[in-house]
Order: sequence, then C-alpha cells, then structure tokens
Amino acid sequence: MTLEALETTQNFALFRQHAVQRIEAVLQSLLPDEHILPARLHGAMRYSTLGGGKRIRPLLVYATGLCLDLAPEKLDRPAAALEMIHAYSLVHDDLPAMDNDDLRRGLPTCHKAYDEATAILVGDGLQAQAFVALSEPDWGVDPQWQVRMLAALALAAGSRGMVGGQAIDLAAVGHELALPALEQMHLHKTGMLIRCAIQLALCAAGVEENSEQGGMLLQYADRVGLAFQVQDDILDEIGDLQQTGKAQQGADRSRNKPSFITLLGLKEAQNYAQRLLEEALAALQSWQHEADHLRALARLIVERNK
Repeated sequence: MTLEALETTQNFALFRQHAVQRIEAVLQSLLPDEHILPARLHGAMRYSTLGGGKRIRPLLVYATGLCLDLAPEKLDRPAAALEMIHAYSLVHDDLPAMDNDDLRRGLPTCHKAYDEATAILVGDGLQAQAFVALSEPDWGVDPQWQVRMLAALALAAGSRGMVGGQAIDLAAVGHELALPALEQMHLHKTGMLIRCAIQLALCAAGVEENSEQGGMLLQYADRVGLAFQVQDDILDEIGDLQQTGKAQQGADRSRNKPSFITLLGLKEAQNYAQRLLEEALAALQSWQHEADHLRALARLIVERNK
C-alpha cells in the first residue's frame, strides 16, 4: 500500500509503519556502504543512523506532504537529510564532553560501541552527507526550491538553530531560566529541526512559508516542537528505563540542567504539554482528513512513553 493510499484509510498505525519502512530503505541507500573506505567510519555512521528510533521528523515530512498533495518520492531525500542531521546531533550529544551517555535506545552509544574520536567524525560525516542527499540533481524538485531546502536545513542545524540551542543549554547548567528563556532554548535545540520538517515539505510543494497554508503548518510545527521537549523532560523524570532506553531517571536534574520539570513541576509540565497539543491541533483546523496523520503525530509526541 502506498503512502498516498494510506491517507484515505485514515489509519495512522499503518501510515507510520509504511513511512518508517520507507525512510529506513531511503537511509540505507543514501548512506555510504560500510565496505567503502574508510570502512570503520561508514560502519559507525550506519550504526548510529540505522539503529532504530521514532523517526518523528521523517514522519512529519511525509505527513505534511499528504496535506500538500505531494508524492512521497519528492520527500524521501528531505526526510532522510533531516534524519541524518538528527542522528548526528544525538551522537554528539552523547559524547563525554556533552551529556556523557552510555546508552541510546537501549544500545551502546556510538562512542561506546566504537570510540570517542570515531563518534566525533560520525557526526561530521552525517552532517555533510545530509547536504549531499539534498544537493544531488534530478530527484523531482525544482533546483530553485532545492537551494531553499539547503538553506532551511543549514539554518535549522546551525548556530541559530539546533547547535545554538545546544550551546545555550550547556551554558545554562547550574542556572535557573524563566519560562520564556527555556522555551527559546528548546525552540532552537529541538524545535528548529521539527520546524524544518515542515519547511522542507513546503519547499518540495513550492509553497511559500508566508502563505496561509505555510503559516498554519509552521505554527503547528512550533507548538509540536515545544511539546516534544516538554514530554522529553517528563520522561527523563518519570519514564520507565526499559521504555526510554536510558541508564537512569532524573539525569537532567542530576546534572543540574534547567528543564520544564525543574521550572514548572511535574503536574504543571504535563498540563503545559496538553496546552501545546491543543494549540498544535488548532493550527490544522483548515484541513480535513488529509491532516489526520499530523494530528496523530502531535498526540503521539505528547503521549509517548519513550
């Protein structure tokens, strides 16, 4: 069954299954084979990217494509490029100089499975490979919009996006942040890549961000991006370790990192996540069943247990 056909079934579980299978196959094809020199680096890149995960960002790309009446072939490379950036960020986040985590999804983190130097190079390689995936010619998107995709991904991944948010996060250790400052940090660190999922789909469809469609979808993305981080903070505090694949509960608190839990408390953080979900769903009011998978993704982000 195609992703287009799954729109009419309104069956999110099937859509999710097929979309995840699709992005796994695309990533398999776009990542360098582990037998190509340097073999160890390429093996580590594949280990870090193909080791499972929720694939939320590619799902957002494909689900937005349904709202914009796009064939999934126009979304494969944007979805894969975004997931490569996300995978690189996780490899670097896990390093001893950052969060110093030994487990990711219940498996040894890259620097544990390989070594620290290899993990640094894996992040570098995945970031570059993401732009290779988007910049190659003749995969169905007008070159003008390809350039805009490249710019959107670079901005989302860089110092004014994810990396900048990570820098703010590191600088905030041991300090208290007010809610607006905490929101801004996470709109960069987590939210910019989620926003970029919608931006890439808009580019693939040739839809301007300042159009009515673009504006509402980006409003949805911003609410979902914050909700994702709020739920991450909740799971860090109370999540089942077998479900989250982490080594301990309360890791952020033990590192004295500001979070929505430390600022708001557990109950109010849960209420805040629900408010963000309601705002995200409200942004999709102009769409009917074609946005059902975006609605389901927003609910999944807030209700997930890992």
